[in-house]
Amino acid sequence: MPPFPDILDPALRQRLTSLGVRPEDVEERFVRGTGPGGQKINKTSSTVWLRHGPTGIEARCQDGRSQIWNRVQAWSDLATKLGDRRDVAAAQRQHDRQQEKRRNRQKSYGQKLRMIEGKKHRAKIKNTRQKPSDW
Repeated sequence: MPPFPDILDPALRQRLTSLGVRPEDVEERFVRGTGPGGQKINKTSSTVWLRHGPTGIEARCQDGRSQIWNRVQAWSDLATKLGDRRDVAAAQRQHDRQQEKRRNRQKSYGQKLRMIEGKKHRAKIKNTRQKPSDW
């Protein structure tokens, strides 16, 4: 198993490990950047592109002139995106559990009374629709 790059600080490595990221699941490439920058950007591959295989999440950084700085930033961005994804999934699971709990809980005494009143009212309305009886 290849380790995380040596340039990453221990806190970032710990964060990636806690997110369940394995170094062999991340594809790391160094490519030429786009946009303004002239000869420097056209000749050097300072842009760092990371892709987490299991989730398909990508992080790309070309903010700085240094490949090392961009590499650290890209790994940090990847950790942030994976953390956000995990948090959204956890919030969705909690929302679903609460919704299911609300759906299955018993009605209060007042709710039951209002429901029965509404049914009786509806029955009276429907009763008036009957054909008149032959006296």
